[in-house]
Amino acid sequence: MKKGLPKGLILGSCSILETAGQGALSALYQTLQSAISGVDSESSNSGRTIWVHFGVNSGATRFAIEQQAVNEATFRCPDELGWKPQKAPIIPADGGISHTRQTSLPVKEITKALAKMDYEVMTSDDAGRFVCNYVYYHSLQFAEQKGTKSLFVHVPLFLTIDKETQMRFAASLLEEYNQFLDCT
Repeated sequence: MKKGLPKGLILGSCSILETAGQGALSALYQTLQSAISGVDSESSNSGRTIWVHFGVNSGATRFAIEQQAVNEATFRCPDELGWKPQKAPIIPADGGISHTRQTSLPVKEITKALAKMDYEVMTSDDAGRFVCNYVYYHSLQFAEQKGTKSLFVHVPLFLTIDKETQMRFAASLLEEYNQFLDCT
């Protein structure tokens, strides 16, 4: 098994956010902004910055690469801080709760490449309405404003797909996206 990051890829940071909608925002924006601030202004790397978010879907049996997030927070249970919004817009200035933001990355192509590597993976148009969708929506907006890219992947529990396989999947995902960036 290969260890480490794909050639030419630099991991800027790795953060674990609270499982809390509004409670995660400060840490999320601090992480996103530090990635932008750390980019050399003379290089073209800002367009090569990708934020990859992972979140657990306890009912999943495979990986799901999310194509979009919806401007709706409808939490079926309270988050870690006790917040339980219902049919609330994540970013009110974006309009109603049916507004979506899509990733600019080629999700279907990358999903096909990962499936050829024997990973149980699918594309998804529904990141839910809980914290994962909430974080992804904010990240997609920030990426659009800053000229970068964002991606969210739902992963199953380790009981369903073991940790080692999930780590290999994450490395393969980064490698595929790195190859995509080399072609653009």
